[in-house]
Amino acid sequence: MLGDFTVQVRAESDPATVGPVDVVIVAIKTYDNAAAYPMIAPLLGPDTVVLTLQNGVDNVEQLAALYGEARVLGGTTYVATALEAPGRIVQTGVHRSIIFGEVFGARGLTPRVEALAAALSMADIEVRAVPDARTPLWDKFVYLVPFSGFTGAARLPIGFLWSSPQARDMFYAAAREVAAIAHAEGISLSPDRWETLQHYMDHIPHSTRSSLLIDLSQQKRIEVEALQGVALRKAAAHGVPTPIIATLYAALRPWAVGTPQA
Repeated sequence: MLGDFTVQVRAESDPATVGPVDVVIVAIKTYDNAAAYPMIAPLLGPDTVVLTLQNGVDNVEQLAALYGEARVLGGTTYVATALEAPGRIVQTGVHRSIIFGEVFGARGLTPRVEALAAALSMADIEVRAVPDARTPLWDKFVYLVPFSGFTGAARLPIGFLWSSPQARDMFYAAAREVAAIAHAEGISLSPDRWETLQHYMDHIPHSTRSSLLIDLSQQKRIEVEALQGVALRKAAAHGVPTPIIATLYAALRPWAVGTPQA
């Protein structure tokens, strides 16, 4: 943990009052995409780039459909936090990293990616610029779909599940289902993805909860459609069997908009 600190931010309800900016960082929950993405338009100048750090793998396509592929960067973040109260964010884990890069076109470590990485690193963020952001997006998706799915469905932190050999086996089987989807999509995972995933899971604090579980416990909306839902839809398009993910989705889907109504 890094201790307590207060950030004085300039918040605006109307993006038009801000005007064009150099970079738009999108870090909202995916269930707000339809409402929030159109609000980006007044922030765009000729060279503005839009970086999404959201959960899931299809946000870059949604943004590109609105604003063009040339503007959009993709990335992922590993950070454990919870919104304890309005304006109060509590760190619940030790990670604070961002991995990002180009998604469309020729890709590679472009000058804009390197410049943004340098700016982020000055803020004590563990940042890694990559030539192809699709790999880290799917690397995380392989982990996050089962992690959020199992902790959410069980309503338990990961430690309770990891003590069960059956749960561990099913977790890795679900991760392999997502990896099969990535392969069908033509995405290459990191060569050491399974080794790093096993090391991470074997050393993760037992009290760690997914953000989906945190939202579920607070009766908030959950990102089941951007995680298990997207995985299922992509799997169906390629004919990839995903029985475990389908079961997790079925268990979580009724809670997508908060507490189910009778």
